[in-house]
Amino acid sequence: MISRRGILAGGGVGIGLVVAWGLWPRDYAPTLVADPGESAFGAWLKIGSDGHVTVAVPQAEQGQGVYTALAQIVADELGADWRTVGVEPAPLNPLYANPVGLNALFEGMPGVVPAAVAGPAPMLTAGSSSVRMFEAACRDAGAAARVLLCKAAARRWDADWADCRTEAGFVVQGTRRIRFAALAEDAARETLPDDPNIGGPGAGALAGRSVPRIDTPAKVDGSANFTGDVRLPDMVHAAIRQGPVGDSRLIGVDRAAADRVRGVLQIVETPTWVAAIATTGWAAQQALSAMAPRFATRGPVIDSGTIAAALDAAFERPGATMAQSGDIGTLLDGAGVVTAAYRVAPAVHAAIETRSATAAYRDGILELWLQTQAPGPARAAAARAAGIAEAQVVIHPMPVGGSFGAALEHDAAAQAAVLAVRLKRPVSLIWSRAEDLLHDRYRPAAAARLAARLDARGRILAWRTAIAAPATGAEIAARVLPGVASRAATALTRGDPHAVGGALPAYAIPAVAVVHHAAEIGVPTGALRGGAHGYTAFFTEMFVDELARIAATEPMSYRIGMLGGGARLARCLSTAASLGGWNGGVPGSGQGIAAHAFRGSFIAVLAEAHLGADRRPVVERLVAAVDCGVQINPDLVRQQIEGGLIFGLATALGAATGFTRNLADARGFGDLHLPRLADTPDITVELIRSDEAPGGVGELGVPAVAPAIANAIFSATGFRLRDLPLRPST
Repeated sequence: MISRRGILAGGGVGIGLVVAWGLWPRDYAPTLVADPGESAFGAWLKIGSDGHVTVAVPQAEQGQGVYTALAQIVADELGADWRTVGVEPAPLNPLYANPVGLNALFEGMPGVVPAAVAGPAPMLTAGSSSVRMFEAACRDAGAAARVLLCKAAARRWDADWADCRTEAGFVVQGTRRIRFAALAEDAARETLPDDPNIGGPGAGALAGRSVPRIDTPAKVDGSANFTGDVRLPDMVHAAIRQGPVGDSRLIGVDRAAADRVRGVLQIVETPTWVAAIATTGWAAQQALSAMAPRFATRGPVIDSGTIAAALDAAFERPGATMAQSGDIGTLLDGAGVVTAAYRVAPAVHAAIETRSATAAYRDGILELWLQTQAPGPARAAAARAAGIAEAQVVIHPMPVGGSFGAALEHDAAAQAAVLAVRLKRPVSLIWSRAEDLLHDRYRPAAAARLAARLDARGRILAWRTAIAAPATGAEIAARVLPGVASRAATALTRGDPHAVGGALPAYAIPAVAVVHHAAEIGVPTGALRGGAHGYTAFFTEMFVDELARIAATEPMSYRIGMLGGGARLARCLSTAASLGGWNGGVPGSGQGIAAHAFRGSFIAVLAEAHLGADRRPVVERLVAAVDCGVQINPDLVRQQIEGGLIFGLATALGAATGFTRNLADARGFGDLHLPRLADTPDITVELIRSDEAPGGVGELGVPAVAPAIANAIFSATGFRLRDLPLRPST
């Protein structure tokens, strides 16, 4: 019988884990279900009588390749034939809790996260944490199954199992070979030794190889099912309209107009939203438009002007020092201090797949097919909305069409749960693009005031970053972590680490302070790919460039000179400069450079850009050098960096919205100034070989792009664009 806690999930210990999780008992029974002809090996894998290997993946596949990366780790230790490896979503079980992702998502959030998580951390896909959290557990599982297979083969051969090895789906000893398929059932009954023999005979054949992605064939031929593709017997379709941002209540709809739309079945009203139910999604959307829902909003009017005013007002109140080293003292007082101010607009997710959920309520059980990065909190939200116990809710996690953090939210799950219970029929709810943009959880608007003093040689003596931004980490915690709302509110008085994540410069500056001024802007905010690093890197790397110019020093060398012992970031900078033909960013060159350290990884980006005839930035080239430690699958890393660069390009040029009378101005892709194929620059990515532990890569490509482009625009034009998106006012 398999022991060693049933090959339980582990790993990640010592990587800044939430304290409460570190002390929580983790002896949970595996709930991975073996189908007929399969044998389960604990919580992570199954082997079939036909030789297929199925790996349970507890992370949402959003295009980042996690189905491939985690399966590859298991298969590498197992000694499997990659052609026989598949995946399935892991069951909802504390075995797959992700405290590393939780800690990364909230940037530590002292005072909120540890106290709130009285039990195991939730299953969570966030914070570029999948490999960092689960590599050790996957290796344990693969190695354990390999040992069990070797023991089963040795028993048949009357040999010593330690003399056996695995190779491409076979157990081998000398000239004898036997397939996993023939051994799986017997192997699952073997007893696991205390040492699972990580890296033992047969392991390592797949490590560091760019094996084909598991999810690609189904996405290419169209057979991959997403939430909106789910079809159930007797299913109906729903379209939804919610009120403006703020305290909005539904006050009226034109039911007669909706009823005239062919296919309409029912109108469902709640205090905060209304849904049209129809035989097709198109009919539901047409009925929703015809009924012209009317909402009344109490409280202040929210627009771009009030948001800017709220950020300015936050600076007038005392801030909370979130990071500090050295003694600034009076260094930033008096004459000679260099200052700069920057702003960013609310940024949108705008994933290809809008928020959606499919729900069915039968015999007291609510089933939900969801795009979700946090299935446990999604189940809790659906149960609360439907008025039933969590034990009555079953979550089927689906592949996600992008998300970029939007699938951490569970509004659609709660709405679909309400509809399924009321209608007593399966229902597919898909938000329209306009609804998705109007009711996004935006990366917050933020403003920054930076100050520094240079010595006579141009070196930075003191640095202070003051950021006015909403306490987004506290907002996310209140929604994602059950029962944390009161603690999240209390955290506002101490500042929010999430809101200033990445603001501490990577440079060796003698005296540094990062201060958060909590701002109430009236707009809901949430996690977006890159988090606060998407704007804090902009603030930092723009300011460093300005200081380099004042010091009359070439910006790349200026950065390297300040890094002290930061050899990995220095190598990224020198590599990007070499590959990109860096000429110093001299006036008229149109070249700019920026760097960032993020979740244990390092990146430098060189951009070439200028202003077009319409005064908008035109980016011709992006060159990135990346050190993310050991690479499980180099192709996946490259894809994520390239995707991150494009995402960073989008947030530099657009992907943001203003507000007018409590409504987002952006209603469709056409309003977001997203880069099109014709706008995409030439992209070069160099992956630097490293033996360091794997770092995060899913968000790494984003933060340094905007400042690199802005610095390039300065070298091309001689003036600074200090606001995101980068749009010249004249």
